[in-house]
Formats: sequence, C-alpha cells, structure tokens
Amino acid sequence: MDEEKKFSTNEKSGEKVTNQENNSVSRRDFIKIAGAGTIAAGFGGPYFLFPERAQAQQKTLKIIQWSHFVPEYDKWFDGVFTKQWGEKNNTNVTVDHINLTELPARAAAEVSAKKGHDLFMFLSPPAAFEPQTLDMAHVYQEVERKHGKKIDLAQKSTYNPKTRKYFAFSDSYVPDPGNWYKDWWAEVGYANGPDTWDDLRTGAKKIRDKNGHPCGLGLSQELDTSMAVRALLWSFGGAEQDANGNVTINSKQTVDALKFMKALYQESETPEVFTWDPSSNNRAMLAGKTSFVMNAISVTRQAEREHQPISSKIMVCRALKGPVRRMAAEHVMDCYVIWNFADNKDGAQKFLVDYIDAFHDVFTNSQFYNFPCFPSTVPDLKKEIANDPRADPANKYAVLGDVLDWATNVGYPGYATAAIDEAFRTWVLPTMFAKVARGDETPENAASAAEQEYKRIFARWK
Repeated sequence: MDEEKKFSTNEKSGEKVTNQENNSVSRRDFIKIAGAGTIAAGFGGPYFLFPERAQAQQKTLKIIQWSHFVPEYDKWFDGVFTKQWGEKNNTNVTVDHINLTELPARAAAEVSAKKGHDLFMFLSPPAAFEPQTLDMAHVYQEVERKHGKKIDLAQKSTYNPKTRKYFAFSDSYVPDPGNWYKDWWAEVGYANGPDTWDDLRTGAKKIRDKNGHPCGLGLSQELDTSMAVRALLWSFGGAEQDANGNVTINSKQTVDALKFMKALYQESETPEVFTWDPSSNNRAMLAGKTSFVMNAISVTRQAEREHQPISSKIMVCRALKGPVRRMAAEHVMDCYVIWNFADNKDGAQKFLVDYIDAFHDVFTNSQFYNFPCFPSTVPDLKKEIANDPRADPANKYAVLGDVLDWATNVGYPGYATAAIDEAFRTWVLPTMFAKVARGDETPENAASAAEQEYKRIFARWK
C-alpha cells in the first residue's frame, strides 16, 4: 500500500504522569507507572504518579509503522487495540501506515526536523539512529519482569554492547522460510520440497528444464533479496563480521556462496530478479510462475485469504541447510524506537509494555505472521501453528515450530550495529551477489570490493 493512511481514536478517561526529564523517566518512576502489580490483564490501571494532574488535558500518542502484509492485523491494531488502550489511558492515539520502502526516508526526515511520531517502527534493527533514540532498558525490564526473558534474537537486534544502550524495543520477529510449489517439486523427485541449498539448485534446474518455471530468489536492492542472500552466505559459513565486530566478508566461504548464486541464477532464474521489489516474489509465486521463493508466510496467507486455488499448492519449508549450517535471517524484525525529541515519551513506553501483555492477540490477528520475542506470551505456539483451519493442509505451518533453531539477526554472529545497519540500508550484500550473478564481477573481485566497502563503513562508526 503506497498511500499513507491515518487512524485516530478519541479517548475518555485515565491518568497520566508528567515527565520533567527531557529523555526518560527514572527506573523507580517507570515501575510506578507501568508495573508494581498495578497493571491488570489487558491494559489495567490506574498507574500514574500524579492523578490530580491528569484530568486537565488529554494526551496524544502518535505511532507510525508499515502497512502490514496481513490486512487483518492493521484492522485489529488500529480499530481495537489502540482504541481501547487510548480510552483506558485518556490518550488520543493516531496510527499512520506507510509502505515499508518509505520507512527509512521518513525516519531520517523526522530526525532532521526533530519532530514526528512518538513511536516509530522499523522492520530491521535501526542502530544507526541510536543517538536520536530513548534507551529502552526500562521497557525491557518491565516486560521481562512480567513475561520472562526476551529471545537472543531481540537482544542482538536492539542492544549496543559498547554503549550498553537499548536503542530500540522488539516485540516480534517474522520467520523467513522457503515457499515452494508442491506439484512441480514432487514431479522432479522432491515430494517434501528442498531441504538443502544443493536440493534447491538441483531441483530448481530440473523444474526449469521440464516446464520452464524459474526459481525466484531476488537479486535486487530490496528487503527480500537482502534476507535471502544473507541466508545463503551464512549457510556456506560466510559472514559480514565476526562476533567481535571485525569485517570478515572477504573469505573463501563468501566466494563459495557467490559461485553458488551465480550457478543458481544461470541454471534456474530469469533477469527479472534484478529489478524485483519486496512484493515481486509474492506476485510471481501466487501467479504460478516460480518454483521457489524465500519469503514470510505473507505469500500463503494471501492465497488463503483470497481463496485462490493455488493455496493448497504452495508449501512452506525451513531455512535451507548449507555446507556449514542451516541458517536464515528473520524476514522482518519489528523494532520500535522512541525519539528523544518525542512529545509523549512516557505514554510511548507504557504503550509498549501493555502491547506485550496483549501479544497473543498480536500473534493471532497477524495470522501467525508476528512471532513473539517473549515466548511466554504465546505458550502453545507450536500447537497453534500445527493446526490452522485456514491452511491446506492444516499443518502447513508446523515446520516453523523450531524457527529459533535457524533464525538469526542481521549482523550474525555479532550484534546489529550501526555499521551493519548502514551496510543493510545501502544494499552492500545484494549488490555483491548481483554483480557476480550477472557476470559483471568475478566472485573473488566482488568479495574484495565488498570488503573495502565494509571497512569504509565500519571505520566511520568505530
């Protein structure tokens, strides 16, 4: 959805704390605001320090985030959750939705103007914006007090170990499985679909040779390509950096992954993948044009929602196993930031705490798209995804039950640092893979050029 849409709810009653600090409330005050046993199930209350001041004026909370690939989620978030939360907290909540490709530019514009939304949601770790964000430690502490520890994926995606600051808060992540066309893979001997990268190369070539349908791994400057090439790189043992943040992209493992991608492209793909946008592989798979894509379950959910006959033909598989490991990035990492120039910092923090209280509703209304960063909020996750009445077959999504065994953060095996953030946003990896696949560079030269670019970026953020 390219056009921005705005939702507003007019709220009634509640109480609000005033914050004398420019950046964040203290740990003691935050606990008084959002915890200490005062939040009941759902949203609870009252939980503000100065109730006698709160009646005077209704607050406003401004949120911006992407237009979700599952429309039902936005309907619930805008029309139910934020409306009820606002009524409980005497707050007028507005939610702006924009296309995912527009998020980075909008964030940069708000930072430049020092004016914008109270809560800004990114789809990848926004570490480069750390100087402009509130430390989310208090939010994490309160949520963990109620729901237990966050997963390591959230820690690595929102924490800076050098500054010891949480520059963002992650509520959820989205798995990045393979989506494959059942009949075609069965016809070439893979009744259960591909399980390894070698399976993909062999099977995709057979399918292309047999009926002309290509494989659909992107090679353009967009989100899905960025995640797919990282999965390939890691599975072959390569990485952008090591656990200590040193550049390691120029390696034999990287060269091997580049050689594999070139062969896969030449044997099984078409030039369209060089110009794909984030929805291109969705459209190609749903149109019955491609044999395999790496994407979230937005592909299958759309087919189910629209009752497309192809729905029962598209299956889901775990991340493919390479010579070294089975590994993939999360498809989307929800990362909320609160700008240090936000007007309603206190309300934004409290909103996130209450949002996690309601996370099972997030999970179900996103139709299993948003997986929890706090596992206790969806305790029966494996059982729920293994028996989905919308899916054909009903256990289609059961393969995602072990997703945390193979999903990792951008920047693996290190943290999602500001340098990694810049490399992600400037498409260094997709560019490297595309040049080799197209034949513009040898794998060795491309890896060397990428190393120089990574070193230049890392030096700037050192």
